[in-house]
Amino acid sequence: MSDVHTNEVSDNPKVGGFNLPLFALPKAFQGFAEQNAARAREQFEKVQEASEEISVLLKEAYSINARGSADYAAKVLDISQTNTSSTLAFMTELVATRSLSEAIRLSADHGRRSFEVTTVQNKELWEIAKKVATETAEPIRKSLAKTLKTPS
Repeated sequence: MSDVHTNEVSDNPKVGGFNLPLFALPKAFQGFAEQNAARAREQFEKVQEASEEISVLLKEAYSINARGSADYAAKVLDISQTNTSSTLAFMTELVATRSLSEAIRLSADHGRRSFEVTTVQNKELWEIAKKVATETAEPIRKSLAKTLKTPS
């Protein structure tokens, strides 16, 4: 055997608890391998912990978003009912008109009222959507702020 191979590990120790044999590694490299294995284990534990935190965070954000989406859908149904009732009332009044000028006036009034109501309805939907977006992002914002304040 040459002098190069005289420093090889002959009893096949295991690397840092990973049960990987160190076949024919010079003893000088054995310490590096163990240090790297220890660092890898530490990094894996940190990644695992972060993954669990992200999972909890996403569950919370999803839950908030689901409640907000239900509120939004309920408002859309309410608006649909209001608009349907308004249209049926308009049609009933339109059938009862006696002249073209009365029908035109009624149509113009209904159009103006519909525009005003639609403007209010759109504002309400926008407010709900904004609230849902803000509340959904809040857990993520808090986590990010906590992460940025924590020294690594």
